[in-house]
Amino acid sequence: MRRALIIIASVVVSALLLWLALRNVPLQDIGASISKANPAWLLFGFIWISAGLWTRGERWRGLMGFRSPALKTSNILNIGFMLNLLPLRAGEVVRSLLATRVGVPFMTAATSVVVERMIDTLLVVLALVWAISRLPNAAPEIVGPTTTFGVLVVMVFLVLIFFARFPKIGHQALSFAVRVFPFLKRLPLERQFDHVLDGLKPLMHLKNAVHAIVWTLISWGISVLTIWALIQALGITGVDQFLLAILGLCLASFSIAVPVTLAALGPFQIALLVAGQSVGLSEAESLSLGFLFHGINILGYIVWGMVGLFAMGISLGDVMSVNKDQKIGEETA
Repeated sequence: MRRALIIIASVVVSALLLWLALRNVPLQDIGASISKANPAWLLFGFIWISAGLWTRGERWRGLMGFRSPALKTSNILNIGFMLNLLPLRAGEVVRSLLATRVGVPFMTAATSVVVERMIDTLLVVLALVWAISRLPNAAPEIVGPTTTFGVLVVMVFLVLIFFARFPKIGHQALSFAVRVFPFLKRLPLERQFDHVLDGLKPLMHLKNAVHAIVWTLISWGISVLTIWALIQALGITGVDQFLLAILGLCLASFSIAVPVTLAALGPFQIALLVAGQSVGLSEAESLSLGFLFHGINILGYIVWGMVGLFAMGISLGDVMSVNKDQKIGEETA
């Protein structure tokens, strides 16, 4: 019953957000634009999205302390990304479970996923601050708060790194916060705090930290090239293409955080609509880029996710049943 309600809610949310995105643009105009896209550039886009997935696998391997083989780590990550197309991002739990098959403890894999998201969020916020400051008509009341938010995110990340290096100080700070705000006692903060600090421990070693930073920059650079290739495929000119690629990628990254949707359908298109109009694109061009970028992402996730399942010797049904068993175990624990 609960699963059915989640699916229904996801359909409703995606449908509503799609309607909001498309209410001023005929769908046939978008279809016509995409049908004229240059096939060669589309192929480049798929190649880049594929390369990006494998580089993210290498980064994840480093965040787990290099405990797993590179190829198997990438296969597991690709399976997880494919399952993230489902409501509630089921792939994050699944890849942590599958990591146990290559000798990585479940909690190590799970905390590494959290740290992976923290690093990505940090980079996206910084890139978004830069992109908004470069917009031709950016209002000061938007640039100021965005810059402040970016600074706060960097400070929080640095504080967590400090606490990971000196966990005793971190626990003292947490205890102080609980004394000041007694309602925090109701939350399992200490356990979650320990998980985050454990996940950050690989970054305490210079080799691991450099590995994570380098592969993060490579993977996000490849993502920029992906959307840039699709801009070329649609023949979009007359705007700052690099700024469009950065802004579109940042807003799309935030859009997929909406948990109750079908493969981020709806939020993704609105994100690219906002990005496109911010740099001077028409609604039709912005949405065409949004649907194309979303589509090639989904294609890459499905293709390499299925390759990962085949390489791991498991079926999609096996993975879903494992995920279901894990959820049941958590509910009865």
